Amino acid sequence: MKIKESAENYLETIYILTKRNGSVRSIDIAAELEFSKPSVSIAMKNLRENGYIKVDPDGSITLTDKGKEIATKMYERHTLISKWLVHLGVDEQIAVEDACRIEHVLSFESFEAIKKHICEAGLC
Repeated sequence: MKIKESAENYLETIYILTKRNGSVRSIDIAAELEFSKPSVSIAMKNLRENGYIKVDPDGSITLTDKGKEIATKMYERHTLISKWLVHLGVDEQIAVEDACRIEHVLSFESFEAIKKHICEAGLC
């Protein structure tokens, strides 16, 4: 099932914050993405209802297996494309911003070809 780019971004952010902080709450996501708390709350409700996250009674957010699968895919794409662009001479901030856009539109086949090329060059 194809999900929206915004949902992919939220899932990736939850994944990153979990790796960084151990636990995640809506306020952490709002701060990280510089979004309003109400916007994040609506997004979390949608992600929960679609089975991508679980929200504990204390407000802690965790990815379900389905959510983690998408989040790790987006994270891999983002980090690999960012590194590649920096290696090509792109400013790091621009590379990160561009990778964030590219990661959502790139087909599986194209990403795998780029990944193979990057890894063969020793950049993985």
